[in-house]
Amino acid sequence: MTDTSEADARFAEWMHANLHRAAEHFRLTVTGEPLHGWIGRSISAPVSKDGDQYWLRVVSEDRKWIGGDFWTGNLDANIFTDIAKPRVLDVYEWEEWRQQRAEVMTRVPGHPCSPTDALRTVVDLPAEWWTELRRTITTVAATPTRRVNTDQEKLADRVGQRFGDSVDPTVTEWETVHGDVHWANLFGHRFGLLDWELWGTGPAGTDAATLLCYSLLVPDIAERVRTTFADILDTSAGRLAQLYVVARLLRRTDRGDYPDLAEPLAAHARDLL
Repeated sequence: MTDTSEADARFAEWMHANLHRAAEHFRLTVTGEPLHGWIGRSISAPVSKDGDQYWLRVVSEDRKWIGGDFWTGNLDANIFTDIAKPRVLDVYEWEEWRQQRAEVMTRVPGHPCSPTDALRTVVDLPAEWWTELRRTITTVAATPTRRVNTDQEKLADRVGQRFGDSVDPTVTEWETVHGDVHWANLFGHRFGLLDWELWGTGPAGTDAATLLCYSLLVPDIAERVRTTFADILDTSAGRLAQLYVVARLLRRTDRGDYPDLAEPLAAHARDLL
């Protein structure tokens, strides 16, 4: 296996430089330790200006990939004005080897429910948190958009690769989805939902299915998710959404992500089938 640690370290250092370039552009002061996103393609940190607190995120991408909906997802999500989420206030792009996009956002109070996407310990959340989670997912689902999170071709490909002909991949119900509802994107005890990069139309039940699959290591929380979204998950559309999410996450476990989630995901798929 090729050792990429030195190249990864250089890329991380370069992303730190990008963060500080963006902070200088916006005349912001970085006030906390920067956080790296998935495979290091983004970096973000708390920042301040004139005593006010904000969040600064910089994402780096090869120019051939920046035309998709994901590139403007956080800004496009400003249309959601009645749910607890960050609001993009300003954007700055520049090209240096790759395309960089910096976004200044409002701060969401509180802390992530988990340091990782998959929940591994019980989190004590009040009843109103769960009510707000359900209201948020319902609000998003009912919001029209031309953005696309998942289309029929992508779902059929993922489900077919994992389950073959045992599952009919035909989607009969579509809705708008956040697309990445996991525990590191959820804030508590005061509810908040971060990372709107991927939102768009997708199979009905995608968000509930995603959160359930990321909860399987903590049975009590998984059961609470099932209860909260029973009317969605216990339908043919909801079961297809769950199988799609299982297939998508098992694709990642095959590559080394969430190794402890692989068997619970496989067991969940067996139950669904």
